[in-house]
Amino acid sequence: MAIDYRAAQPQLYEAMHALQEHIDACGVEPGLLEMVKLRASQINGCSFCVNLHAGTARDAGESDARLHMVSAWRHARSFTPRERAALEWSDTITRLADAPSMEEGLEKLRTHFSDAEIVTLTWAVAAINAWNRVAVPLGRQGGPPAPGGTAL
Repeated sequence: MAIDYRAAQPQLYEAMHALQEHIDACGVEPGLLEMVKLRASQINGCSFCVNLHAGTARDAGESDARLHMVSAWRHARSFTPRERAALEWSDTITRLADAPSMEEGLEKLRTHFSDAEIVTLTWAVAAINAWNRVAVPLGRQGGPPAPGGTAL
């Protein structure tokens, strides 16, 4: 049975929500931020956040075709060099223990992003990983209902 983490600790939820709103307003294009969040949520298996960020990316102008490719971004021609650098950074931070050199990742980012944008991307990935690490263990699920209305 899921725990409603918003109701159980509303002040913690509101603090995290305020952080997220600030990150989202820091100047990196909304569609890219949503793809970065989508990618981390895919890695972490957070169905609620995958569903949420695919929808918000679509609302920000991303196409379904590109969103379908986020999970296979390394092998898709769908992304610009800037987007590829951000998606790689999302993978690197989400899989921190297995990450290659942070210096290499930062150098790739610096080709396409200012220091302020790199910090924003880093906070965005850190925040979505925190959201995933609350939503998944406390049973938050997402996505459309199964055919016939059955659930797990």
